[in-house]
This record gives sequence, C-alpha cells and structure tokens, in this order.
Amino acid sequence: MKKRFFLILLILIIIGIFIYFLFNNISIIKNKNYSDYTPEQEISDLQSNETTITLYFLNPENNQLKSEGRNISTIDLLKNPYKAITEKLLEGPSDEKLKNVFPENTKIIDAKLSNGCILLNFSEEILNFKDDIQKYNIINSLLNSLTQLTEVNSIKILINNEPNDKISQEYTSITENP
Repeated sequence: MKKRFFLILLILIIIGIFIYFLFNNISIIKNKNYSDYTPEQEISDLQSNETTITLYFLNPENNQLKSEGRNISTIDLLKNPYKAITEKLLEGPSDEKLKNVFPENTKIIDAKLSNGCILLNFSEEILNFKDDIQKYNIINSLLNSLTQLTEVNSIKILINNEPNDKISQEYTSITENP
C-alpha cells in the first residue's frame, strides 16, 4: 500500500515537473516571436484624421482633366463632403504642371444633396469663364470629383442661390470639349 502511494506520488511529481517545463518553454517560444515595432515617424492626430480623395484639374499640355490625389480632413468630410471637396478644387492643384479650371476668386457658398443631385451654390465669379472650353472643364472637374461619392449622380450649379442661364442646367455625365 505504501509502495503504491509513493509510486502515485512520484508519477504526479514527474507529471507536474513535465507540465511546468512544457508551459515554461512555450512562454519562452512565444516571447521570441515578438519584436517591438518602432515607427520611423510618429503619426500625428491630424494625419490620423485624414483621407485621400481624387480631384480633377486641367493639364494644359492637352487641355484634358487629370486626376490628383489630395489629403482632406475626415471631420470636414463628415460635416459637408460636397462643399469640402469643392473647396479643395477651388484651392487648385498642388502639382505645378496642372492648372485650376475655376475663374479667380470663385467661392463655394453652399453644397447640398437632393435626390442624388448636388446643388452647388457658387459666388458670381464662377461666371467669369473665358469660353465654352473652360466652362466644360469646370463642369467636368466638378462631376469627376464629386460623382466618386456613391450617393451622387449629378450636379447643378447655382449662382448666389439662383439659377443662371449660362451654367445652371443639371449635369449628369462627362461632357466632351466643344
């Protein structure tokens, strides 16, 4: 009986030691697989609150619109994405080879979505386009940039909250240059 008790005790001690080394060894192996990551540059709060959008500006070499990626605040996009994107267009391109299609001093007063159409309310300076080519480039720049948003199907341009015969119809597709 005593021999049996010591044999069972010895087996339990051996199993306990085995389990101890097994789990101790596993934790050592786990720790070897991890390494600390040190970023080369810390991400600022501003950077973590930005997203990239695509805007369209004039390439003067071929008189065609060309895309340009631009960072924009997600906070601005949440407030009024249509106005925020249009304001970025009005700021002009960051690429020196591209040109802004909008007449100088053009301002966006408001932008709102109604049944898939964005009503863009501009200052009267937008009417200072020099010809139909510039007018079509303005329209296509707005269309290409804003219809990336899934809820947007078309745009309508207002001047000081009023329609204007020169530019106020509803535009739904990219129009070819005349």
